[in-house]
Formats: sequence, C-alpha cells, structure tokens
Amino acid sequence: MLSKKIEKLLNEQVQLESESSLYYLAMASWAETKGLNGVSGFLYGQSDEERVHMLKLFHFINERGGHAVVGGSKSPRTQYKNVKEVFEEVLKHELGVTSEINKLVDACLKEKDYTTHNFLQWYVTEQMEEEKQALTILDKLALLGDDKSGLYLFDRDMAAMAPAPVNAPDAGK
Repeated sequence: MLSKKIEKLLNEQVQLESESSLYYLAMASWAETKGLNGVSGFLYGQSDEERVHMLKLFHFINERGGHAVVGGSKSPRTQYKNVKEVFEEVLKHELGVTSEINKLVDACLKEKDYTTHNFLQWYVTEQMEEEKQALTILDKLALLGDDKSGLYLFDRDMAAMAPAPVNAPDAGK
C-alpha cells in the first residue's frame, strides 16, 4: 500500500508526465509547420513516450491501493526561433524532470517504500537516456551552425531517431 505522501508525490509526477507529453506535442506542431518533418516526427514520438510514462505511473498508483488522478495542464509554449532553441528547451525540461524523479526516489527511501523505489529505477534510467539524447542532438546542431543544407540532413536524421509510434486501439472493435 502507498502512503498518502507517496501517492500525492506520484500523482504530481503523473501530472508532470502529462504536461511533458503536451510540451513535446506543441514542439512537434511547431516543427511540422516549419517543414521539419523529421524533427516533428521525433517530437511526436517523444510526446507518445511521455504519455506511456504517465500511464505506467497511473497503473502503478492504482495497483498499489492509491488513486491516480490527472489535473489540468498549463498550455505549453508554441513558438520557437529555431530548432536549436527547441532542443535547448528539451534539455532544460528533461533536467527538471530528472530533478523531480530524484526527489521522488529520495522521498521513497525516507518513507522506506522500497517497492515504489524499485519501480522508480526505470524512470531514473529513462531520464539518463533522455538527457544524453538531448545533449547529443544539441552537439549535432552546434556542428551545423547556420548551414541550411546541414539542417536538411539533420532533419532527415531526426526522422530515423523517431521512436516507433504508439498505436491507439482500434475504435469500435
């Protein structure tokens, strides 16, 4: 069983994962309107991944005797100067998510909730991967500078990095 404190903190993380999904969705839309189909595909995939992260938490809370809830989300930013700014924001955001996961892990240890602590290790590993990926993308963008032909190739490469889309269940089946 989850303590009320851990349940509250997990629900706050549910909210953060939900907002992360919307955050990436807004970025994907911006990229798509700029003709950056590889970047937008990558960001749409990231949005799907964040929703999966939210649902994983959601089910865990309910299975452990809590009640998972999602509150209202603030509207994400919708305009960017360029692709570099998008991925600078991605890195900043992922560092913030890592900080929140670490606080949650720390609270679990203080509460001696080793089951939740164990569950959260997947998120710890996931955040390391997210940060590394954002840094790698920013390194590639730094190599490009303002080279428009390089941006074309970068966009094409981003399409290859896009996670597989999460398929929605068929309606009516």
